[in-house]
Amino acid sequence: MTARDLTPGEHSHSAVVEEAAMWLSEQNPPPRPVVPALRERFSLTMVEACEAAALAHLFRVRRGAFA
Repeated sequence: MTARDLTPGEHSHSAVVEEAAMWLSEQNPPPRPVVPALRERFSLTMVEACEAAALAHLFRVRRGAFA
């Protein structure tokens, strides 16, 4: 069983989603449109790409708050 096979209650997001989020949070400017770029680069599903985009936003906000 991989992280992709787990339900949200078992695992909030997979390592590939975290990796995509970290990558996206470091892009300046970020690719547009974001979701298709993440899907292509990291082979994510639509939901995973949206999760990565949201997580990247959180990373950017936290980085700004603690910079």
